Amino acid sequence: MLRPYQTGPGHTGPVCFSYIGAMTPAILLALLVQAPQASAPRPFAYRGFAPGMSYRDFTTRARSIAQGDSDILACQTMRRTAQVMDCGVRVRDPVDSARFYLSANVIEGRTSVIAFLDSGKVALVRRTQDDMRKHLGLPQRRERSMWEWTKGRRFIRLNWRGGPNWRVISITLNDRDVMDRIARYRPRPNRAAPRPTKP
Repeated sequence: MLRPYQTGPGHTGPVCFSYIGAMTPAILLALLVQAPQASAPRPFAYRGFAPGMSYRDFTTRARSIAQGDSDILACQTMRRTAQVMDCGVRVRDPVDSARFYLSANVIEGRTSVIAFLDSGKVALVRRTQDDMRKHLGLPQRRERSMWEWTKGRRFIRLNWRGGPNWRVISITLNDRDVMDRIARYRPRPNRAAPRPTKP
């Protein structure tokens, strides 16, 4: 005859349940540690700037990395409308001390193009390529003196040119949807007056 809290063959009693309950947290923790962690997707951005970002976010980031106290972000609106403007400032990224001339075209409060310009020795291109691969992965498009990363209607492009001992690089962050808005502000061609018809 079985005593209380004893179990027979093929049965599970309270003692066994208490043992399993004590082991469950440890087992779950071990499984979580061993499970592969999903890597977070890379942001489609470079040095804190993203294609199509808002004017406010652009100016906040640009001012935070301005090269010096005398380097002030300057913006100039289009003559015909204040909805289109160009901005520029010299910047220094505190992460790696890289220096650029930063500029942007803004349409209706969003950036259509953001550009980084720099010049230096031949090694500048390889150093920039390595840095962009680190943040964006492998480029989807490669051509002579050009790499490009694409995400929908947005793209980030690296171009370079130079001579035997020097290079100039340009990194542009583009949003085609914002760029298309410029058509609203282009001057319309003057229509020719209709020629009078002969009686």
